[in-house]
Amino acid sequence: MVISMESLWRQQTEKIESNHYFLQGSIRESHWDVVVIGAGMAGILIAYYLQKQGKRVLIVEAKTIASGQTERTTAKITSQHGLKYAELIRTVGEEKAKLYAMANQQAISQYARLIKDEKIDCQFEWVDSYLYSISQKYILMEEAKVAKHFGIQAEFVEKTELPFAVKGAVRFENQAQFFPLKFIKSLSEELNVLEHTLVTEIKDCWVVTDKGILTADDIVVTTHYPIKDVPGFYFLRQHQERSYVLALANTEPIKNMYYGIDENGLSFRQAGEYLLLGGSSHRTGHIYGKKGNTRTRSVSAYGHLREAAKNYFPKAKEVAYWSAQDCMPHDGIPFIGKYSVFTPHLYVATGFQKWGMSTSMIAAKVICDEICGEKNPYESLFTPQRLLVRAGSKELLKDIGISAGNLTKGLFGKRRCSHMGCALIWNPETKSWDCPCHGSRFDEDGKVLDNPAKKDIS
Repeated sequence: MVISMESLWRQQTEKIESNHYFLQGSIRESHWDVVVIGAGMAGILIAYYLQKQGKRVLIVEAKTIASGQTERTTAKITSQHGLKYAELIRTVGEEKAKLYAMANQQAISQYARLIKDEKIDCQFEWVDSYLYSISQKYILMEEAKVAKHFGIQAEFVEKTELPFAVKGAVRFENQAQFFPLKFIKSLSEELNVLEHTLVTEIKDCWVVTDKGILTADDIVVTTHYPIKDVPGFYFLRQHQERSYVLALANTEPIKNMYYGIDENGLSFRQAGEYLLLGGSSHRTGHIYGKKGNTRTRSVSAYGHLREAAKNYFPKAKEVAYWSAQDCMPHDGIPFIGKYSVFTPHLYVATGFQKWGMSTSMIAAKVICDEICGEKNPYESLFTPQRLLVRAGSKELLKDIGISAGNLTKGLFGKRRCSHMGCALIWNPETKSWDCPCHGSRFDEDGKVLDNPAKKDIS
């Protein structure tokens, strides 16, 4: 059996077509109501809702539709984002923590409504989502209590369908999962998308690309990691992490979704006949299981997942494996809204912290409302202009230390990131050169795989 490095979603999806904005050679300067940069889930949803409001929208994509992190998701649509709500109360207060819960709960129902209205066949399923631990109990009991207080149908349980015993779990009822690329394929058909076009600069109302210049009344950046460093300074406000997934055949089906909170915790969800087993998270530019010059684990990132698959599903057959990258804001809240106070017509959606499906829907509704002059109840929670006073200050200092150290190493190293010159590290899991400062990645030949870098390296 040939094991594919493509995601299961990509393998099973035909070419995604759209109402393509075709060009002959280079861009003839044109003006749009809104230009959206990035054709992932967030960009597609933002363009869809803006177009529904009568806006003339163009999406500009460096590669192809959904070719970035969207095709690498595990596609859980859920308000259960790890140990989230009790921590948010401690860092940002009860009011903002409740708003976060409400926004993500509404995102689930908004997907369901959109899928029904547009008659999209994307294997949308209502399932329960479990946050589990094999060693901890009381912290989960606290999380269940807080989530229930915020109006989520949540309860603490001690048994699951997983093939191993747990100390406890938090069950969120009426969450969802779907086939993300089938969903995007359907929505993209009526959208204007300019593929294979790299944005090199954003200046005022201009979007400068490698094929020419576009202008717009409003511009939205949904490139996963923001491509414009100043203003905004998002490279100081978040870091990136990688995680890994196996698609397994010949396993007993798992009805619901699961996410482990322990170190080396595992993620599970069924995708048709296949089970998706995920985990092995680590900071981009670091090697899984390595601290300093020593390894704390005897196996690699994929090795850890394959070992778990062998232990829990001995008859399983691996059919695909892939990895994803996520932006992690220091205060645990995504950045959605105006890019900076100095750019009133430039917007951003980033920092989705491994929960890109629900957050993409939140971003679409918040940004659409802002551009159309409507008040959104979650605008102030997600605003990129918020200050990190108590929440996130520790992570900020940690990131500054890591960046400073690797910038210094970059002065003497052979491989330097084209973003800010940090020393690159070879990741044997993905066969890529990864930046520990801001998460840029390059293939073996030095071509950019993940931003914020825009230029290849030699």
